[in-house]
Amino acid sequence: MQIAQRLGSLGHLLGGTLLITGTTIGVGMLALPVATGEGGFFPAVAVYLLCWLFMLCTGLLLLEVCTWMPKESNLITMAHRLLGPAGKNICWAVYLFLFVTVMIAHVLGGGAVLNEIFHGAIPSWAAMVIYVLIFSPVVYLGTKWVNRLNLTLMVGVAASYFLFIAVSNGHVNPHLLARANWSKAFLALPILFTAFTFQVIIPTLMTYMDRDVKKVRLSILLGTTIPLIVYLVWEFLILGIVPAHGPNGLAEAARKGWNAVMPLKELIGSPIVTAIGQSFAFFTMTTSYIGLALAYLDFLADGLKVEKKGLKKVMLCLAVFVPPTFIAMTYPHIFITALSYAGGFSCAILFGLFPPVMVWVGRYIKKYDHNPQIRGGKVFLSTLILFVLIELGIEISQEFLR
Repeated sequence: MQIAQRLGSLGHLLGGTLLITGTTIGVGMLALPVATGEGGFFPAVAVYLLCWLFMLCTGLLLLEVCTWMPKESNLITMAHRLLGPAGKNICWAVYLFLFVTVMIAHVLGGGAVLNEIFHGAIPSWAAMVIYVLIFSPVVYLGTKWVNRLNLTLMVGVAASYFLFIAVSNGHVNPHLLARANWSKAFLALPILFTAFTFQVIIPTLMTYMDRDVKKVRLSILLGTTIPLIVYLVWEFLILGIVPAHGPNGLAEAARKGWNAVMPLKELIGSPIVTAIGQSFAFFTMTTSYIGLALAYLDFLADGLKVEKKGLKKVMLCLAVFVPPTFIAMTYPHIFITALSYAGGFSCAILFGLFPPVMVWVGRYIKKYDHNPQIRGGKVFLSTLILFVLIELGIEISQEFLR
């Protein structure tokens, strides 16, 4: 009996870790080399580490907030209890904007990869619709089915990732990696915020793991470290193969709204490298897509106080999948823009600003039981808040420049 319990516990830990990894590694990864290309490899590494550490801290703070909340609470309930009606309304507006923009990017990216796999034999809009129709039923079936599919997809991610390393590392040019433009590095923060976002799945994991805080905390630590390593190797390969400027360079890819696989295809011209790159893009996109869609469903159910059963659940799923798909079909060239808006504003506010502010209110104003998941008092929380405000300033200034 004890052996069965331990195996079940390990299964939950593995499932939780991979759900966080799968939610993190997704559409943002395909945009990272494009967003960081002009800054160069070593500046990108520095910004990656900074952003990963920041998002890890805010994720652990959000876990602390979860421990104060009733079972099955999502961010809407947390914001209402800790920040009042104004916090709840801001959370609603920003959360909806986040999910719509990120889901749009996933539908665009997933449809583009599917279209490439079929060699353009089907229209772009049809590829998007097919992509959504394949995976939306799994989200309807719930966390257990999403977890099972996620395990399979993560095998595909790992296999295609290591194959991609094996077939592409010989094309890396060290001279391309040596260039650096630190002034451009931090302009990629909005995309990085999207790429390192995993906090959206934490309330769902609390329910899935029966509110075992230690297990969720370990899943967060493991599940965020894996994407960091994967991202750094991916950055090394793409920035070492694709030049920042020139025909089919990363700067041109950013202007055209391409993901990182497209200029790779144009430059290398190898069918094997291209096929493996497309497979990797498909698997990473889909692991993130189903995790985010599941979290979106839980968010709407909590915010609208709707039971996830029968026709009500069908209507929730339609709200999750239909609007982003329609917008993606209407505006098919906004891949990078959608991710920039999602990270620069929504992720920064919801998962960068809200966690330290809510913890501040919970610890020092409402005097909830002090159950810290990460060391640090008011100075630490203030530093996190300041970092988010700087990032928001960068995004707003870029919008004015555009």
